[in-house]
Formats: sequence, C-alpha cells, structure tokens
Amino acid sequence: MSLFDQINADIKSAMLAKEKAKLEPLRSVKAAFIMAKTEKGATGELTAEAEIKIIQKLVKQRKDSAQLYIDNNRQELADKELYEATVIEQYLPVQLSEEEVLAGVKEIVVKIGASGPQDMGKVMGMASKHFSGKAEGKVISAIVKQVLASL
Repeated sequence: MSLFDQINADIKSAMLAKEKAKLEPLRSVKAAFIMAKTEKGATGELTAEAEIKIIQKLVKQRKDSAQLYIDNNRQELADKELYEATVIEQYLPVQLSEEEVLAGVKEIVVKIGASGPQDMGKVMGMASKHFSGKAEGKVISAIVKQVLASL
C-alpha cells in the first residue's frame, strides 16, 4: 500500500472516529500529495522517496511554526502545531540515532577521502542522499561539521 493510500485510509478512519484534530494534518498531507501529482511537469504518480520528502517538509513547517508561536508566547497555537507534526511524523521511516548517523558519516568521509572542513560540500552531498528520509538535515549537517573539524 502506498503512502497516499495509507493516508486516505487513515482519513476515513479518523472521520469515522470523529477525530477532528487528527483529520486536519492528514488532509494537509493528502492535499500536498495531490498538488505534487498535478503540478506542471509531474507524471501523475509520486515515488516513495517523493512522498517522504513531502512529509518531511510538512513536519518541518509545523515545527518551525511551533517555534515561532513559542517565541511569541502563544503556547496554545504551538501545541496544535506540535500535535500535527507528531501525527504527520508517523508516516516517516524510523529516524536513525545520532550514533548511527555519526558512524555513516565517518564511512562517507573515509570513502571520499575528505581531509577537513573544506570538503563539507562533498560529504554533505553524499550524506544527504545516504540518509534521505532517515535523519533530519540539521542533524546530518551538525555531525558532518563535527567529524570534519576533528580531521
């Protein structure tokens, strides 16, 4: 079952259970999928990788919005955004721990033959592809900086 079909099934079950709070984020995911399928130049189908990228983007938007609300003392709005982020995150693959990312980054550094911070772009390019959907970009970037600084 594709992620799109899973979202549709979950929307239906949330409607039957009258879970209004869960419906809104699920509908936003479905809308984002439909937009991506129908935008100019699209084939009408989404790959699993594209679906994961869309979900990651939606989670990041929710977390960024929540942080803005917290900064402006609007905790009730921040709580809503964070709840929506947790609902949407359920559809992401299991995120790797920092230790697993660190081990993978070290392998990439050895494979590329990176010698210091000047190789950040090369390492980040490979690391981003390697950890796509499995770790946040911020975490990957921080670990790459840490590893390259220690060389």
